[in-house]
Amino acid sequence: MSDFPLPSIIDRDALQGCRALDAANLGFLFFIGWLTVPDIRARIEQIIEDVIRRNRGEVEFHQAVREVVESLEPVLRKYPQYAEHKIIERICEPERQIIFRVPWQDDRGEVHINRGFRVGFNSALGPYKGGLRFHPTVYLGIVKFLGFEQVFKNALTGMPIGGAKGGADFDPKGKSDAEVMRFCQSFMTELYRHLGEYTDVPAGDIGVGTRELGYLFGQYKRITNRYESGVLTGKSPHWGGSLVRREATGYGLVYFVEEMLRVRGETLEGKTCVVSGSGNVALYAIQKLQMLGAKVVACSDSDAAIYHKEGLDLETLKQLKEVERRRLRDYLQFHPSAKCLQPKELWNIPCDVALPCATQNELDAEHARTLIANGCKLVAEGANMPTTPAAIRLLHEAKVAFGPGKAANAGGVATSALEMQQNASRDAWTFEYTERRLQEIMRRVHNDCFAAAEEFGHPGNYALGANIVGFRRVAEAMLAFGVI
Repeated sequence: MSDFPLPSIIDRDALQGCRALDAANLGFLFFIGWLTVPDIRARIEQIIEDVIRRNRGEVEFHQAVREVVESLEPVLRKYPQYAEHKIIERICEPERQIIFRVPWQDDRGEVHINRGFRVGFNSALGPYKGGLRFHPTVYLGIVKFLGFEQVFKNALTGMPIGGAKGGADFDPKGKSDAEVMRFCQSFMTELYRHLGEYTDVPAGDIGVGTRELGYLFGQYKRITNRYESGVLTGKSPHWGGSLVRREATGYGLVYFVEEMLRVRGETLEGKTCVVSGSGNVALYAIQKLQMLGAKVVACSDSDAAIYHKEGLDLETLKQLKEVERRRLRDYLQFHPSAKCLQPKELWNIPCDVALPCATQNELDAEHARTLIANGCKLVAEGANMPTTPAAIRLLHEAKVAFGPGKAANAGGVATSALEMQQNASRDAWTFEYTERRLQEIMRRVHNDCFAAAEEFGHPGNYALGANIVGFRRVAEAMLAFGVI
């Protein structure tokens, strides 16, 4: 308690005379007094400043920390023990950070050097769990922001998993299968020593699909001489993967949206939707939206956005992006009536529901104003932190329902945890059973966030509710374990 000055509103002499109180209770009273003064806001700002100072240049990580920590003020007032034991400060510091060299040879024999990362952020609730991202933009700040978000997302699912993230500044686009294999083998040759089904369980992310996971698992199996299928998730169903895992993030996102609309007395039937991105999350969000009666009129990739007023042809999209790995503008070869736009013009298209599913900070304040002006009713994040803080504020002010990524796109990691259950029990579930479990989890995530927002006086603020629920679950476990 020496870190905190005694508040002036407490009579120190009177407290010293309270013989019935033991030292621990006295300290707690001092702390309660400290929390009743306005300095709690200064304390929060100090935590954020310390994170920025200790993690210079990692702007995405700074943004993620600020978004979460600033929302926890009402929690600290109601539960002062979290501040007393510096839970926030401990959560903001990763438990471990691993950076390593990844050398590999291309098909011409030329040697390349990439950098690999794995950040284990928090294991209070279970083994580290979070994806691997292969993309040229990957650096430590990106991995830390993703890992920090993963802690709360994983806690929201109610599954026994901690939070982590990893990856490399390697671009699999344009590489042959043999080149991708050699890179994955080199990457796993270092990473394997830090993994285990009870230690750290990676999955896929941008640039890491079933092909990459197959090469990674093959090298892990080769080095360890053990068939530990639970050490990676997102695997092919042919060798230990879960049915629905490919669809899980997109499907889960739509199930969350469905619940957001339900509490407003609405359904997806007949709603006009736009979805940014055209990767795994976007494609299966589009599929589930169409199954539930919505009309999806636009999606995008890094080169273009496609606007098809009559509704997107999902089979053509899947052929282009999943099978042939082509650019989205080639969609016009099959549907000349569609329009090709710049990627950012996607948000100019009038819609009822907007789902950013591409990358961080893609939907800014200007886009939010346009969506609001065009009558958008709901925005939910399929990607990690795709909406800027300024855009989120505008959406809240305009009463547009906003589903944050840590809640809305939690279906992927939830199904990864289901995959871990199947691997541990040497079992395989049907598609229908697994999807039903996913739907139940997403409904529970929605209801928990909704209830927490109401409890703390901000009904309908899913971002606040998600941060509070995820934080409290991790904080309670950390308190139970002592100072570790």
